[in-house]
Amino acid sequence: MTRRLGIHLIAWAIGLIWLIPFVGIVMSSLRPQRELIHGWWNLSPFTLSLDNFIEAWNHPSAPLGQGIRNSLIVVIPATIVPLFIGAMAAYGFLRFRVPFSNTLFLIIVLLMSIPQQMVAVPLFRFMRDVGLLDTYTGLVLVHSAWALPWVILFLRNYLSTLPPEIEEAASLDGANRFQIFTRIVLPLSVPGLASAMALQLTWAWNDFFMALILLFDPDKLVATQRIPLLRGQYQVDWGVLTAASLLTMSVPILVFALLQRYYIRGLVGWTLK
Repeated sequence: MTRRLGIHLIAWAIGLIWLIPFVGIVMSSLRPQRELIHGWWNLSPFTLSLDNFIEAWNHPSAPLGQGIRNSLIVVIPATIVPLFIGAMAAYGFLRFRVPFSNTLFLIIVLLMSIPQQMVAVPLFRFMRDVGLLDTYTGLVLVHSAWALPWVILFLRNYLSTLPPEIEEAASLDGANRFQIFTRIVLPLSVPGLASAMALQLTWAWNDFFMALILLFDPDKLVATQRIPLLRGQYQVDWGVLTAASLLTMSVPILVFALLQRYYIRGLVGWTLK
């Protein structure tokens, strides 16, 4: 009993320590700059206000509201495209036996080990040559291509838990492979698809590096690119910066909250095979 109590106390202490920076961000975003000079933990005086959020959203040089809209323009197709293509590829790897399929799958898995910095220069030149530099289409294609290896691996493992007898019964009723995939496999794969969607949306939303090298037009900058631009010219306005950070992180948090019941099932489903 004493050992268990000690473990719980240590776990709670570690959790509280991890929460301290987030509490500081929230406190800084809700208080005016003049009260943050001596630290957010100084509660005298203590004034709550939403002015930092309003200023970040309507910032004169880098409005975060426009940045969030731009991020949605990129992230929504950059999530849907790799999920659909990855689901078809995963289903093909699982159900069709073709020569060198295992070798090809191994190559796809190994592609996940390539760091983004390694392909930055050739990617920039390729996008410039095909005319997709500084376009949302180019960034969507890059996010989609980067996500495909892990999406294929993730969904292949999840699809392997589905009973093939259902597909065989549909095939006997006259359904072709595409009908089986769209009308049976995809509906049964909602937990896995929801988990992959939450992860891909979060990674694409939080991306800064790829957006930094592919987007230059000030009106096209996504939310993560605009946060560093919210600093004041002569001093850093921590209230506006922290408010912008909270606004930006609210979207993936909302997605996780909406997909929570599917997310857990999707992550642990294929491990229980």
